Amino acid sequence: MDKKSIILLSGGLDSLVSLGIAKTDYNISLALTFDYGQNPVAQEINASSKIAEYYNIEHKVIKLPFLKEITNNSFVGNSKAPVENLGTKESAKAVWVPNRNGLFLNIAASFADAQNFSHIVFGANKEEASTFPDNTQSFVDGINKSFSFSTLVGVEVVAPLINYNKDDIVKLALEHNVPLELAFSCYNNSSKNCGCCESCLHLKSALEHNNAVDYLNRLF
Repeated sequence: MDKKSIILLSGGLDSLVSLGIAKTDYNISLALTFDYGQNPVAQEINASSKIAEYYNIEHKVIKLPFLKEITNNSFVGNSKAPVENLGTKESAKAVWVPNRNGLFLNIAASFADAQNFSHIVFGANKEEASTFPDNTQSFVDGINKSFSFSTLVGVEVVAPLINYNKDDIVKLALEHNVPLELAFSCYNNSSKNCGCCESCLHLKSALEHNNAVDYLNRLF
C-alpha cells in the first residue's frame, strides 16, 4: 500500500514541525484538529487551518464536548495555566486531559481504517516524554500493537520528533523552512502566544537557543 497519512494538528510547535518534515515522506493529506473545550480552542483551530492551507492538505475539526465535561484543570477550565514547577509531574497534572492522545489517535485510526490511510503522524517528542507518559516511545509502540488488532489496514503511528527536545525541534524547523510564524503553542486564551505559560516558555527558550529572535517578536 502506498503511504497516505493523517496528522494530529493542534497548531503548536510540535505538530507543525512534524508536518513540515514528514509531509512528503508520509504523503500527509489530512489534518485533524480537536475541539474539546480547551481554553485556546479558537486560536488552535485558526492556527491549524492556516498551517493546513500552507501545506495544501485537507483540514477537519472534530468536536468532543464530553471531554470538557470530565476535565477540570487550568487548560480546560478558563483559568490561567501555572508557570511554577515547570517540567514536573505537578505541572503536567495541571494541564492533563484524560486519555487525550489515546482518544485522538483512536479517532484518527478510525479515519485511517475507513479511508485506507497507512500512517498517523503524531508530534510526541523527547522533552514532553519526561513528564507526559503519552509522549513516550513505549506509548507509541503500545498503541501500534493495539491498532494491529483494531484496524483492518494495520495503521501505524509515527512520531518523527520522538528523539528530539524543543531546541532540536526549532533547529529542524529552521533547517526545513517550516513556517514557525504560524505556530500557536500557548495554554491560555490569548490573541497571541502569551509568553508566560509553560508551553510558551519552552518555545521562547528554544527560539533563543537557536538565535531565532526574529520569531520572538512575531509569535509573542
